[in-house]
Amino acid sequence: MRSIFIADAHLESPEDTNYQLLLRFLHELEGELDTLYIMGDLFDFWVGFPSHPFTHYDAVLDALERLVVRGCRLVYFEGNHDFHLGSIFSERLKAEIHAGPFIESVQGRKLFLCHGDQINREDRYYQLLRYLLRSPLVAAAIRYFPPAWAVKIRELLQKRSQRGYSVKTARWDYRKIVLDFARSIMKQECDGLVTGHFHIALCENIPETPFTVLSLGDWMEQLTYGEILDGELRLMTYSA
Repeated sequence: MRSIFIADAHLESPEDTNYQLLLRFLHELEGELDTLYIMGDLFDFWVGFPSHPFTHYDAVLDALERLVVRGCRLVYFEGNHDFHLGSIFSERLKAEIHAGPFIESVQGRKLFLCHGDQINREDRYYQLLRYLLRSPLVAAAIRYFPPAWAVKIRELLQKRSQRGYSVKTARWDYRKIVLDFARSIMKQECDGLVTGHFHIALCENIPETPFTVLSLGDWMEQLTYGEILDGELRLMTYSA
């Protein structure tokens, strides 16, 4: 059996190519998958409003449910575009939800798993925004938000993300940040890091160690994802 890691699809419309290809990919995995790790930002925006204003994602939710019914374990790491996931994931899809990093043994490998948005501690403005949005107060208030607020919040985060990404990639060397972070968590006796968020596709070992760094790229243009088979972490590209 296989375990798959996927992140940063940033799904928006069912008509988009990456949305349609993800549905095809999930269908191909039915009955073939032990665990699907969603490493954050599967959706361009998702918060678990009780009214479920995100019906354009229903086809993805149905595809995930078919995987779960066929015996797949679903593990979801909240990203910076999808958090406070709500009952659809916790109850309908029986997902194991992590708001932050988690260490887990997978096929004999002790892996540090995370979306990755907490890795760059120098991005202080984002870390403050993350703290505020993830607060218990916001989580409790969501049930009282009118559905129209979902669209407004989505537009606000989307504009900020689009403006900020090119600025941040020019300011920071994300590859170095990821590799430096990987070296720091080796002290926790981990032998692998799996992360999303940075949209960098890489899979490499830290020299003279068994430690593997797997940064998942994205399912927007790169169509990359991670796989672990017989204890080996690999970076894969989906063939469209």
